[in-house]
Amino acid sequence: MPYQRQIAEAVFDSAWHRKGLSFSVMIARQGGKNEISARVESSILLAFAETGGTAIKAAPTFHPQALISVSRLNDILQRQRLHPYVIFERGSLFRIGRARQLFLSAHPSSNVVGNTASLLLEIDESQDVSPDKFNRDFVPMGASSNVTTVHYGTAWHDNSLLEQVKQSNLELQRKDGIQRHFEFDWQAVAQHNPHYQRHFEFDWQAVAQHNPHYQRYVEAEQQRLGSDHPLFLSQYCLIPVSDDGRFLDSTRQALLQGRHSRLRTPKSGCVYVAGIDLAGESYKPAHDRLLATEPFRDSTVVTIGELRFNDDGLGSKLPSISVVEHYWWTGRPHTETFSRLIHILKDIWGCRRVIVDATGVGAGVAAFLRKSLGTSIVKPFNFTARSKSDLGFDLLAAINSGRLHTYKPDGFPESTEFWSQISKARSTVRPNQTINFFVDPSEGHDDFLSSLALLVHASHYIPRRASGRLRKGYE
Repeated sequence: MPYQRQIAEAVFDSAWHRKGLSFSVMIARQGGKNEISARVESSILLAFAETGGTAIKAAPTFHPQALISVSRLNDILQRQRLHPYVIFERGSLFRIGRARQLFLSAHPSSNVVGNTASLLLEIDESQDVSPDKFNRDFVPMGASSNVTTVHYGTAWHDNSLLEQVKQSNLELQRKDGIQRHFEFDWQAVAQHNPHYQRHFEFDWQAVAQHNPHYQRYVEAEQQRLGSDHPLFLSQYCLIPVSDDGRFLDSTRQALLQGRHSRLRTPKSGCVYVAGIDLAGESYKPAHDRLLATEPFRDSTVVTIGELRFNDDGLGSKLPSISVVEHYWWTGRPHTETFSRLIHILKDIWGCRRVIVDATGVGAGVAAFLRKSLGTSIVKPFNFTARSKSDLGFDLLAAINSGRLHTYKPDGFPESTEFWSQISKARSTVRPNQTINFFVDPSEGHDDFLSSLALLVHASHYIPRRASGRLRKGYE
């Protein structure tokens, strides 16, 4: 691809002539940055085989990220029929003659001090590498040799290492006219705007001009996630995520609000699923709406959703989700919770899929529900930083794509509390392209919000046809 060749030539030229330039390369996800990196590395190994030296590439983790780069370089060397000349050592070092290519981890806990990068220093997924780790452990590797440095990745947030390097490179670019930043954004800007003669920008649309299959892939992701989803904006449009603290802005709240009425009982022939956020156990007597008078006590929330599939009824696409009912109680012991959950999930709604918070004390409730309703129906969910981030991204995608709607506000306490939590929901941007979503404890709880996210997870349910009847399945 032309844009790949342009980057590779600039990096190799700096390394070959010992210019010591620092480059930042931002390319839409699946746009070929690993291919560029591997071709540069193979060229460096060949060019310096006689004189010698070491090139280093680091990734946020060794497994799997650095190993992916190892595999990519190995593939390139095979295609170039260079394997007879390559010595492969320790699972992460390639050698041709006296030139070496070493792969390392840039995880905060990794011990990389003592390595020297004399030919090239590459940082893969630079947006996920700690700036402190890079400056403390990696910058000194190339200080004595004026090494050429390349940061690869996509946008994430304004304080990421890649964004810092990008801004620095753009400033240097403006001063001396040497292109240091490659951001594959809008190609037309470079071709028609004289102010961008030295700053070429292309986005996924420009990449797609060279690969129509890629265009179809990205368009499908845009439809699945929504145009303003944090992952779509950062990974494909290369727009940093705004960390303004809002999780569901007014636009998303408007998309979430449906026109259907709340249901107290199921409709015949419909498929229902549930998401359950469990409270910590309390033995103080309480009634369902105790939260109205004790707003900072933890509650159990059950959110019931109705699924609607595409015309073939096979669930080949993710179904739409209509929230039809909420159950909310506070301060009830788990022994009392068990029987009530069984009645709601089995006797009333006949739920086909139930996702239940199994973190901490919830593990016991989840185990009881699985035993009572079946392991094919009840799926436990354990909250971790990564799993909660994935849950949040899925919730945003369901809202953005118009798949998720709630019943019309009806003035009942459950509806009022639900919308209160939705409006108060906050989010923070974390490293490694993860987010956290929550309600500040000083403002209340996020049990309705979490239950809604678990409901979206429960919607990954596929009814299957077999032997002339509808059976239950799970994606």
